[in-house]
Amino acid sequence: MHLVRPLVLASKSPRRISLLRQIGFDPIVIEADVPEDFRDDETPVENALRLALKKARAIEPSVKDAIIVGADTIVVLDGQLLGKPENTQDAHRMLRMLSGRTHTVITGFALLDVPTRKWTTEFEQTRVTFRELPDDEIAEYVSGGSPMDKAGAYGIQDDYGAVFVTRIEGCFYNVVGFPLAKFYSTLKQFQAQLTNETH
Repeated sequence: MHLVRPLVLASKSPRRISLLRQIGFDPIVIEADVPEDFRDDETPVENALRLALKKARAIEPSVKDAIIVGADTIVVLDGQLLGKPENTQDAHRMLRMLSGRTHTVITGFALLDVPTRKWTTEFEQTRVTFRELPDDEIAEYVSGGSPMDKAGAYGIQDDYGAVFVTRIEGCFYNVVGFPLAKFYSTLKQFQAQLTNETH
């Protein structure tokens, strides 16, 4: 896809960077320092979309001619929202909760065109089922440090995290951290609107 402007990713997530590169984009990376403040009066999808747009807007003042991409991934189990674990105990707690259960991974993303200030948001959700996880496996995984920067305290792409998952329904890349197919088609549409409006 030909980009009408450079892409700026409002995240230092190595997974999101590598996924965007996988489909031919090489985004400029500027980290957005936005706390994950989940609101009880919003659905999980609304929370993810609000945080994604907030991240894009947070770096807008430092960007000139570009489309900013903000994203936020949330794990939902029985209506409870799980973001990144606060510490190793929190990671243990989350993985014990997910053990033997099916949860939903929601990624909201925002596209913000800096010159026109136009924006759009979209989301993807995927259902993921874990096998029963013995405590020693959880302890081994957490001690490796991998869960600490991931929603729900696991990464499906990790050597070890991959063996937790028995079933996945929906977009695999969404679980890794960025729904590539949904993002690609949304960006294509968004660019088409921008091009039509400037002609």
